[in-house]
Amino acid sequence: MAQDDPSTNRPAATPDPAAPRPGLTRRGLLWGGAVAGVGAVAAIGADLALNRAAPAPAPSADPEAAPAGLHGPRTEPFYGARQSGIETEPQAHGSLLAIDLLPGTTRADAIRLLRILTDDAARLCAGTAALADSEPELARVPSRLTVTFGFGPRIAALAPEKASPEWLRPLPAFGVDRLEERYGDGDLLIQVCADDPLTVAHAVRMLLKDTRAFGTLRWHQRGFRRAHNSEKPGTTMRNLFGQVDGTANPVPGTADFAEVVWINAPGSWLDGGTGYVLRRIDMDLDKWDRLDREGREQSVGRRMDTGAPLTGTREHDEPDFAATTAIGFAVIPEFSHVRRTRMADTRQRIFRRGYNYDEPPTGEGISHSGLLFISLQADVDAQFVPIQRSMDELDLLNEWLTPAGSAVFAIPPGCREGGYIGETLLG
Repeated sequence: MAQDDPSTNRPAATPDPAAPRPGLTRRGLLWGGAVAGVGAVAAIGADLALNRAAPAPAPSADPEAAPAGLHGPRTEPFYGARQSGIETEPQAHGSLLAIDLLPGTTRADAIRLLRILTDDAARLCAGTAALADSEPELARVPSRLTVTFGFGPRIAALAPEKASPEWLRPLPAFGVDRLEERYGDGDLLIQVCADDPLTVAHAVRMLLKDTRAFGTLRWHQRGFRRAHNSEKPGTTMRNLFGQVDGTANPVPGTADFAEVVWINAPGSWLDGGTGYVLRRIDMDLDKWDRLDREGREQSVGRRMDTGAPLTGTREHDEPDFAATTAIGFAVIPEFSHVRRTRMADTRQRIFRRGYNYDEPPTGEGISHSGLLFISLQADVDAQFVPIQRSMDELDLLNEWLTPAGSAVFAIPPGCREGGYIGETLLG
């Protein structure tokens, strides 16, 4: 793999400095003799170096293309102290990808890859075309696009002088797990979310083109929520069981959210980042169909219509786990999901940001559906693992849920314009 000077992002094989600058075009580099002579990686690197100083092309200024109130032009900031896509109001569509780096990938290689990805992601999130985008028109509708990057243990190991958290490793085994290798682990996480599925598909394609000289796609998982504006903002999502999913979440933008999610470790490469757990959970909807309404509510511990705990009337009422029926049974059963996920230690909390999936059925059933359960927390071992162990022990929903995939990533902080994601680790 070609080597760069990471401080300049200039490929080792550089053009003749005596050659006239205007003649070295982006199209010539990518499609002409430069590709054959110095390789695609070097061409992309040179293209990035030549174009970084130039302003990104603006989307169409035609007023007819963006009527007042149209949602498509809305953008979320890419640059900043923290990455977007964590605290951002969840978009309707998401694609999650894991990349395995090629054997022998060096620190300089990773820096070059992350510079390219950062530059293209920033452009796409702003509604402008990525470099070498052959369909630039598709980038003009960002629809609140966010791109979030996470690192597995192998990328963290490229900077051995910088300590990484102990939790950056596969989760411990749980009894309910039936994990498939095709849905687990990975070196580089790319989370792409937007309110328009075409925007997501285009961004995914552009970013995968950036990675193909550096690694291979390990897995790609797609998910969805309600369409944008089909419910009022702040409405708790529902999974395909029909239950509200995420009622007890801390509220983004609050001190409570910051305490649960963001890593506060001055001097660490992860200061301002977070821990990311992805669990792919198959949901047996065909078996769930055979359970009556009362059985479903007992399993969940909440009313299916309002999401209120069985001891309350509104979704956000605090559950009363001490309440009993006239004959002495707990109103909210010990085996219910809400009881198993509510820990006595209030530090054992997470922020969940899930997406449903629904794929063509296999076998005799009519459903092949589930949840891409994304858990965000400052410390995976101290926050996520105890909750998962509690569910593993007794949660009755395990009768209908089967974890089929599991991955853990460290989400580094954001970056300034001109920098790149991962600079705190590799820079």
